Amino acid sequence: MVPRRRFSRRFAVVAAGAVLLFLWHVWSLQSDLQAPSGNTKTKTSSSSGTNPEYVGEPAPICPPFPGIDDVLVVMKTGVTEARDKVPIHFQTTLRCIPHYVIYSDFEEVIEGVTIHDAFRTMDPEVMERVPDFDIYNRIARSGRQGLEQNDFADEDNSAIGKPNNPGWKLDKWKFLPMAQEALQAKPDAKWFVFMEADTYVSWPTLLAWLARFNPSDPLYIGTETQIADVIFAHGGSGFILSNSGLTAASNEYEARRAELDEFTNGHWAGDCVLGKVLADAGVQLLYSWPILQNSNIGELDEFDQSLYRNPWCYASVAFHHLSSTEIQDLWKFEKKRWHDKNKRILLHSDMFREFIFPQIAAHPSRLNWDNFSEQEDLVASTFEECEALCETKPLCVQYSFRDGKCFTNDRPRLGVSPKHGQSTSGWLTSRIRNIMDEKGLCRQSEFGL
Repeated sequence: MVPRRRFSRRFAVVAAGAVLLFLWHVWSLQSDLQAPSGNTKTKTSSSSGTNPEYVGEPAPICPPFPGIDDVLVVMKTGVTEARDKVPIHFQTTLRCIPHYVIYSDFEEVIEGVTIHDAFRTMDPEVMERVPDFDIYNRIARSGRQGLEQNDFADEDNSAIGKPNNPGWKLDKWKFLPMAQEALQAKPDAKWFVFMEADTYVSWPTLLAWLARFNPSDPLYIGTETQIADVIFAHGGSGFILSNSGLTAASNEYEARRAELDEFTNGHWAGDCVLGKVLADAGVQLLYSWPILQNSNIGELDEFDQSLYRNPWCYASVAFHHLSSTEIQDLWKFEKKRWHDKNKRILLHSDMFREFIFPQIAAHPSRLNWDNFSEQEDLVASTFEECEALCETKPLCVQYSFRDGKCFTNDRPRLGVSPKHGQSTSGWLTSRIRNIMDEKGLCRQSEFGL
């Protein structure tokens, strides 16, 4: 028989442990519910299956982000789009980010977040004499009430951008001042990640990628683009600068401000201007395609083998030209992958298998839809004939009947709702499954290093 005193002591120890466990659980629950602040608990992860460390607990919103405290996320936007495009990021891409700053051509507060004026330290003489700043000067005097209908006029991107859009013409001026401002916002950051308001970033994948670099090196990473003799990172795809890389650009701009303002005035692309400044400072671009995409999801060609990299097993970090709904869908998709299967790294093969193909399989034919089929065939004169024609071609996996013409394709793409003309599209899903099986699973993640 256990002595009564020993039983009481054991009972007291057990009771105290239970109280401590209960208090820890309450604190844990409160921390998880406060996840939008970006302060999440780091717990040991499992390599596969569900997240056993959270069994019996409310699932936290944010996964562990090793290294995120060393990153400043810099978002670029403009007064004509900020209220439409920025708010979705507070509940998605920026929700778990502890350090971010947003720059625009108009200082204001959106949902409690300050949107900073990128031209705060710009030379007033430049802003007075250069017509690109007309919209900026007008709203500086009158606020949003000074916006005009023409300020919201949009047009398709051309070989020289959108020259008839006032906000787009002003946008090129933001890159160099924004570089200086970002460096002052978090001078101890190891990495500066630049993105736009219609860009989505997979943060766990990005951080896994950046962990492969030395942040002490002067680095400039982005999707390679070229205008004349300048090779630069495409701004909308997102790009990354190490601290020393950004410092080099900032110093170069400070030393040659008047000269570079004139260069910017005669150019049409601000990301190209920044690329030239970095090249002049001796910081060369590291090519990132297809990791950072200048395409939206519907345009992705995950089976393309014509370029210097095949996307299938490459990391998939960022997408561009997305609507608020698409950004939200991607955020929910990644959150579910982590909660259900503890998957954090996103590959292009994952994007196709888990995000794109389920949409295709759910709607194997779609009205008012263009899946970018390219091979024109003059025989078929109806959508049904176009489908039948695709079935006769052994390699054909999709077809589109656009403006009275049939087009087929050997590689699947999701597509988009067309801005102009009429289009109906379809896919042969069993053949797409076959080519997915042929590509197989990726044994490792490719980061282009």
